[in-house]
Amino acid sequence: MRKVIFAINTTLDGFCDHTLFYPDEETMAYFTLLTRNADTFIYGRKTYQLMVPYWSDLAKNTPGENDRKVNIEFARAFDAVSKIIVFSKSLDNPEGEKTRIIRTGLHDEILKLKQEQGKNILTSGVNIPSQLAERGLIDEYRFVIHPIVAGEGRRLFEGIKLQKKLHLKLVESTVFKSGCVALRYLVQ
Repeated sequence: MRKVIFAINTTLDGFCDHTLFYPDEETMAYFTLLTRNADTFIYGRKTYQLMVPYWSDLAKNTPGENDRKVNIEFARAFDAVSKIIVFSKSLDNPEGEKTRIIRTGLHDEILKLKQEQGKNILTSGVNIPSQLAERGLIDEYRFVIHPIVAGEGRRLFEGIKLQKKLHLKLVESTVFKSGCVALRYLVQ
């Protein structure tokens, strides 16, 4: 059975607004490796529109002189993923042929995807991963914590209503030169 992995950047105080930090080379390489080991993305509308078409366009176009090599590598890994599932009631038209919009049935759709053959299923953002966590559908959590105290913004798992307490086991930690810490947890 395939795993659903939730991966996200966050501050020390749990804020995950993407405008609060700019990932360094090690962080980008970390997320590139995660992406290469996945073949399906699960997003909500907001995260989808942050990711697509930006990364796909970067992968397909000739890099400019200001494009970092690690960004190009991530873009290529992102573009190689075969399926993007977007849970949205407001998004009308997907970008590209590999994107599918689903309006209802989050739980059943994720269970079906987990049964399919393939690589990992990767999710990010706040809303959809929170819903997945509430339903016990995430198998692994990957947090990259940046050495920043933001004080305000969108907080990770804000308003989440778990059916039962979520117990995680730390199985890996990596400290980057920038002071970022990557933590990998498995659900117990």
